[in-house]
This record gives sequence, structure tokens and C-alpha cells, in this order.
Amino acid sequence: MQAQDRHRVIAIDGPAASGKSSVARQLARRLGFTYVNSGAMYRAVTWWVLNAGIDPSDKHRIAEFIATLSFGGVLRERELYLLIDNVDLTEHLHEDWVNSEVSRVSTVPEVRQVLVQRMRDYAQKNDLVVEGRDIGSVVFSDTPYKFYIDATPEVRAQRRAAQGHRDEIARRDQADSSRATSPLVVAKYAEVIDSSNLTVEQVVDEIVRRLGEKQFDR
Repeated sequence: MQAQDRHRVIAIDGPAASGKSSVARQLARRLGFTYVNSGAMYRAVTWWVLNAGIDPSDKHRIAEFIATLSFGGVLRERELYLLIDNVDLTEHLHEDWVNSEVSRVSTVPEVRQVLVQRMRDYAQKNDLVVEGRDIGSVVFSDTPYKFYIDATPEVRAQRRAAQGHRDEIARRDQADSSRATSPLVVAKYAEVIDSSNLTVEQVVDEIVRRLGEKQFDR
């Protein structure tokens, strides 16, 4: 999909607990764009895979299973929520078993193909702020608005613990950066912002400032 075939997209990538979700959500609100959390989409698929009793290492079985599911979406307060078989799993997305296995399920090419296409479909009708790990490098690689939000491992571990989540940052980083399909990288032309010592508001302010330098029309 070329940029002229869709609405504007701002890509926000970064590792776990870098602050990208909070930044992307607030940025979308400030700009009047629609917010899409790609990680929540992968977590929803992971929950369905585990709930079906499928071994998360069985890529062939996962590929077969995902082909049987129906994907939709609902827009609430300018945030898009993925529905799978018309079910919203938002309240289950950070359960321990999902935390433990989302990285493995996310490596299945067929899972990524389905969800990437879903995000591109969203961009046909909405100006988007999309956050994830491969938004600027793969999903919307042609957008001129790419940002990579990072923070030190120590800060990210503290943030994750404060959120009440128990997944291990180092393990997630290794899994996300080394996977064969769409690994976590700093996308070409992405602007890196270290959020370690910044508030969410300060990071959003900096992104808006940099968008202004790109003649971004609000």
C-alpha cells in the first residue's frame, strides 16, 4: 500500500515498557487521530491460541487455526479495538499466560500477515497513530512520520513492575529483536526519542515539535 492510497499514519515503535503505548494514545488524542495498539492485537490472537489448547511452538497448527477466525474491529473514543469472532478480549490481554507466550505466537508469519493487513485496512478510513514493534519498518514503511521510543532497560523494568506485569524485559527484548519475521529494529528514517527521563507529555510535545519540522498539517 502506498501513502497516497490511505490516510496519514504516524508510526510509533519501541521495545516493551518504553512508554510507546501511553505516548501514542496521548498523541492520537492531541491530533484527533485514531489510536491503534498493534501489541493488543497480537495479544488477542495469543489468548485465542492458548484458549484453544494449541502449543504456542506449533506454528503450523497456529497458522491453520488463525485461518478459521473472523476478524473485525470496533471504534471507541477514537481507539480501535480488535474483535475476534466478535469478542473483545481487552480485559484478558495481560494475563500471565499471554505475557509468557505472545512473543512466540507473534513470530508466526501467518499471524503477522493477517494483522498487518488488518492495520492497513484501518488506514483506508482513518488517520492513525499506530504503535508496535514493526510499524515503521514493515506495516507502514512508507510513512514519513516514524518515531522510535526507547528507554534504558532499568527504567523499562521498573515501569513494567509498576504496571503489575511479570514478564521479563530482557527475554522479551531478545525474542522481539531476534525473530526471523519482522524483528524489532529502528526503522529507516525513524527519529529516536529516549523517554527514560521524560514524562509522557514531554515525549508527545517533542513528537509534535518534530512533526512541525516535517510540515505536518494538523
